[in-house]
Amino acid sequence: MIPNGYLIFEDESFLDSTVAKMNALRKSGQFCDVRLQVCGHELMAHRAVLACCSPYLFEIFNSDIEPHGVSHVTFEDLDPEAVEILLNYAYTAQLKADKELVKDVYSAAKRFKMERVKQICGDYLLSKMDSQNVISFRNFASSMGDARVLAKVDSYIQDHLLDVSEQDDFLKLPRLKLEVMLEDNLTLPSNGKLYAKVLNWVQRSLWENGEQLEQLMEEVQMLYYSADHKLVDGGLVIEGHTEVFGGEEEHLQFVQKKPVRESAQRPMSCSSSGSLSPSNQAANGPKQTTSREWKYIASEKTTNNTYLCLAVLDGVLSVIFLHGRSSPQTSPSATPCLLKSLSFEAPPEELEERRLSPMRYARSGLGTATVNSRLVAAGGYNREECLRTVECYDPKEDRWTFIAPMRTPRARFQMAVLMGQLYVIGGSNGHSDELSCGETYDPVADEWAQVPELRTNRCNAGVCSLNNKLYVVGGSDPCGQKGLKNCDAFDPVSKIWSSCAPLNIRRHQAAVCELDGFMYVIGGAESWNCLNTVERYNPENNTWSLIAPMNVARRGAGVAVCAGKLFVVGGFDGSHALRCVEVYDPARNEWKMLGDSIYAVGGFDGNDFLNTMEVYDPEVDEWSDCIKALFPFPE
Repeated sequence: MIPNGYLIFEDESFLDSTVAKMNALRKSGQFCDVRLQVCGHELMAHRAVLACCSPYLFEIFNSDIEPHGVSHVTFEDLDPEAVEILLNYAYTAQLKADKELVKDVYSAAKRFKMERVKQICGDYLLSKMDSQNVISFRNFASSMGDARVLAKVDSYIQDHLLDVSEQDDFLKLPRLKLEVMLEDNLTLPSNGKLYAKVLNWVQRSLWENGEQLEQLMEEVQMLYYSADHKLVDGGLVIEGHTEVFGGEEEHLQFVQKKPVRESAQRPMSCSSSGSLSPSNQAANGPKQTTSREWKYIASEKTTNNTYLCLAVLDGVLSVIFLHGRSSPQTSPSATPCLLKSLSFEAPPEELEERRLSPMRYARSGLGTATVNSRLVAAGGYNREECLRTVECYDPKEDRWTFIAPMRTPRARFQMAVLMGQLYVIGGSNGHSDELSCGETYDPVADEWAQVPELRTNRCNAGVCSLNNKLYVVGGSDPCGQKGLKNCDAFDPVSKIWSSCAPLNIRRHQAAVCELDGFMYVIGGAESWNCLNTVERYNPENNTWSLIAPMNVARRGAGVAVCAGKLFVVGGFDGSHALRCVEVYDPARNEWKMLGDSIYAVGGFDGNDFLNTMEVYDPEVDEWSDCIKALFPFPE
């Protein structure tokens, strides 16, 4: 058809053909003028195509100093497969992702500012939401800052709170426990105003009184609900302080817990996994005023005068348990004596019997090491999710704090200290069976940096420092069905991996440590069969030799050196989690059992994931979970 003398022709197949050819050119690397470096993987593409679909990359390309050269853009925190999926979408307008990769595609789309892809991924995740995964999904949506998805998730939780509360993810959330003493014939109101006041009280405690959220959650908070419908702090009833805050028109009121400090500490913030972590003042400045999320989500009355609530406290998804208890005393004047008798604060003379502080999160398959007289616990998993978070324990203060998280979530790995730096190698990220990547932590800079990758992907490998080199020993094969004999050494100066003599016996989940210039590999499993055999490596002649076996076969055990001997703690014998301990005397080449009943941190007891720890005193041959049992870390 030629109206007005113009030739008009529409080729319906041209666009599809051109797009297909351009994608083929991208995959073959032809005419590509941009390289995306994604966690060690290089992806080639055409700058014009990416700029059209990603406002983020458009801004980067538009600011290039040399616009006609090859652009290099590096992403250390995105999944290479997810980025490849977005590249295919950019060229073909087709989004194809395995269900396990949808969250990673969402994260990459958020970085690239590809809003349509974000929406499609969010809707897909919402369609797969149920009571078992809604908590982990909410943590993810919160970390992405997606208000639209969060609103739909919270609506689902409101309708299914009791079902959600029975899931493992819910049970692992931080929890605030409020014990409320009631006058006779009084009950707690079952409406949103109660929790609005609870949130207000927590806010005041964090911002005005210098409290930290983790401190409030360390013990039960005692409150008192009086006959005139005021909810006050139990300790202040004792002390006679009655300064009330809250609107006068409301029936529920709180009193201020402590005098306002001149310089209140910053409260805890929320990491991407929903865990408690310190605010990053270095990045945000000393006077950050950005507000984090405070929100009541849902509540249920579970039994008479017992309430369950899910809320976001200063950005941290948390559970609030509120239990009302009838007071045997009806006279308000008798309340102070009653509350004193129920106080959860130990008197000073009893502090030495107080239990060692637990980690903020229960975790198994974690890595542990000591550096600068501090115990570091990194990664691990709690049920389904692998963790990036890293906690540091100060024995002098009996206090756990968070340090910089690892770059990669990982579990089933070991870590070691080499030249004052922490090294973590391999493991599993929960999406694939094993990793080849590693990273190192600088305690001075509080930063993690990548190290060259292993030549063999592996998890459950032993890691040890010896003669200024880092050794990685054994581990699981690519199918995870049997152990490896591989032994590799890393030189931190040349940053090169080299092969060492292989083990005599295949093994994974072995305990590994250094003693008197030798490396010991203890127990583990060959396939699923637990081992009691022990090998010793001599770096002088690059040989492994079998020494006296343990009395008990075990995998996943902890090991420590104390007084020139090896202590092997716990583990799994193929049927049961173990609590027994053995000690090896190298002078006698002999293993000896210690009492049934070194620091044992976290793990799995056969039923539950643990956040507790115990300490062993070799002088009295005892384990204890009390502060008085602390002894200094070895330097």
